Amino acid sequence: MLLRPVFRSIVLLSAVLFSLTGCGGGGDKPAANANLSGVKLILGDQAKGLRTIVEASHAFDGLPYQVEWANFQGAAPLFEALRAGAVDLAPAGDTPVLAAATGGAPLRIVAVRRSQSRSIAILVPKDSPIHSVADLKGRNVVVSSARGSISQYLLIRALANAGVSENDVKIGFVLPTDALSAFNAGKIEAWATFGIYQAFAEEAGARVLISGEGINTGLTFITASDAVLSDALRRQALNDVLQRMAKAFDWARNNPDEYAKIFAKTNDIPLPVSQRLHSWGLEALLPVEERDIKALQGVDDLFVEKKIFPHAVDVAKLVDREAFAK
Repeated sequence: MLLRPVFRSIVLLSAVLFSLTGCGGGGDKPAANANLSGVKLILGDQAKGLRTIVEASHAFDGLPYQVEWANFQGAAPLFEALRAGAVDLAPAGDTPVLAAATGGAPLRIVAVRRSQSRSIAILVPKDSPIHSVADLKGRNVVVSSARGSISQYLLIRALANAGVSENDVKIGFVLPTDALSAFNAGKIEAWATFGIYQAFAEEAGARVLISGEGINTGLTFITASDAVLSDALRRQALNDVLQRMAKAFDWARNNPDEYAKIFAKTNDIPLPVSQRLHSWGLEALLPVEERDIKALQGVDDLFVEKKIFPHAVDVAKLVDREAFAK
């Protein structure tokens, strides 16, 4: 199966390194009427998720600064671009954010979305003899995309809950575009995946063995680079971007049918796939709270225990609470 451009990544390269201490603060604040016309932000995105919702809602109409979009297939290349200074903003799930932070990516969490985690699942072919997580013993399971993903977290927790040792399951890691093609060709026994890739597979008849509901945190974060947060003018533009994005998500939640149609057309995917994806929920964009920090720290603790991450991170120090201030 050939996948359309919505899944192709654009990896940009340049270099920047800056370190912030504590949880925020970008120096002196510019005046409220500061001239932002010379400011440019490069907004990283995954599968055009943010860009589509912003353009559908017209939330960026009349921007007093410039923005450029950079689209990626998954979180790993997105955070490589952030590390290189090629993007200023990066949206991702809980575990990819932690993986990037563990690897030293210069980022801070600036906003959160909370879901019920229906858009994360372990899938099997519709005629598969696998009917429970316990049946995965001795089977091959593909995880998308890289180690430390939300899909791997689901698999680890699901196996533990079913009393199955991870050593009794043959686990491989394949990028979601390649995995989708292989799954549709009947070459994958079980697939831990997420989002649009999951929607494509389910629409084609894949059976949900278990979803992330009640297991994954359901948290998706927007992170920003230390470099943009340390620059007073760019920080002001970032705050405006987040406010506009919040309004865009509110629009999508109030107009789900219209948004599903626009998403399908913009990304050249079948409408039923878009409708299925968005039936799993469109969440508000909100400031980070203590409960989010606690939940994310719990995920980090598990991955450190499993030696997936080499060392722990202090999640509270990753959060900039002022960047999304009203």
